Amino acid sequence: MRHIVSVVLCLGMASASLLADTAAERLGQSATVLKEVLAAPDKGIPEDLLRKAHCVVVVPGVKQGAFIVGAKYGRGFLVCRTAAGSWGAPGALRIEGGSVGFQIGGSETDVIMLVMDERSMKGILSSKFTLGGAADVAAGPVGRSSTAQTDATMNAKILSYSRSRGVFAGVALTGASLRQDLDQNTEMYGTPIPNDAVVSTKPKPPAGAAELLAVLGKYPAAGK
Repeated sequence: MRHIVSVVLCLGMASASLLADTAAERLGQSATVLKEVLAAPDKGIPEDLLRKAHCVVVVPGVKQGAFIVGAKYGRGFLVCRTAAGSWGAPGALRIEGGSVGFQIGGSETDVIMLVMDERSMKGILSSKFTLGGAADVAAGPVGRSSTAQTDATMNAKILSYSRSRGVFAGVALTGASLRQDLDQNTEMYGTPIPNDAVVSTKPKPPAGAAELLAVLGKYPAAGK
């Protein structure tokens, strides 16, 4: 019984910390995470994959607690390309799930995902999407180029990465779920606009998204 109470208290304190900062602050954290990962000389996300991606998901500071059971949870953003190949306004989301795929032992981990096909993009834009359910998810390759990677990895529809305690690597996230975060979207846009509408209606990005979009703007669509 005491173990169960400990789990509840842990989740409650983590949830409180998740709510402690604003959407603008979390957008800034997301920009910093992505900038630092892309700046890694030989261990970052391959630029050719980023140029091919339909969307990028950045969730800074995913938290996990593990006692009798494990749980991971975090809040971040999804940014998808427009028809012209540029990056659109961000939509907010949460990552939730049990101890599936990666264990981070109570620490905080930054999570980045590349969505590589339109079908997976539509899935993530829905109200809830389970990684590994409707789309293949694989640990993403690292380095300046993806040309030496295996076909199995390169055929995956979503490539996922994590950075914890300064170590960046591809990581399997199968089993976690992504939910749109209407509370954060309301904070950013003044209305509880769903993520699919953020992509289709192309609202003006909130001021706090400028740095994140500037980082992504250095990687236009392949061929553009």
